Amino acid sequence: MADRRGVVAGAATLVAALGGLALLATALLTSFSVARRWATSQPVQGDFELVSLGSGLAVLAFLAYGTLRRTNILVDSFTTWLPRRAARIVDAFWMLVWAAVALVLAERLLVGARETLRSGTTTMVLGLPTWWAVGFGAFGFALTAVVAASWVVRLARGDE
Repeated sequence: MADRRGVVAGAATLVAALGGLALLATALLTSFSVARRWATSQPVQGDFELVSLGSGLAVLAFLAYGTLRRTNILVDSFTTWLPRRAARIVDAFWMLVWAAVALVLAERLLVGARETLRSGTTTMVLGLPTWWAVGFGAFGFALTAVVAASWVVRLARGDE
């Protein structure tokens, strides 16, 4: 189990909690829109855009916490028979790969956020700017990369 102390762990936990609030807001919006559609034949305008944004942001907010807890991107089907030290080395290697992938995705999303800001890209119905959501995605992957890198160090030292 991951150490839940420290700045990195605190940031991952806080961002995940905010993602949970976004997901809760998305669920409430969906419920309200369905009830409104039933009562008045009119949904909340742009509900699908808001649900898409909220759901996407929630998933991105959960990635770092999942990595902190080592509950995502974890496949140990062939390493369970290895000695503990060897399994840690394999886990550290794949956590390093995950950190590199998350870092590349963060960089690409940052480029995308700048481009959507520059071009003024908005959602179709509500006309909401999208750069901030793409930028949050970059932040989510960057935080995930930091958490994964911290696991690489801990696994290399034998601290689990």
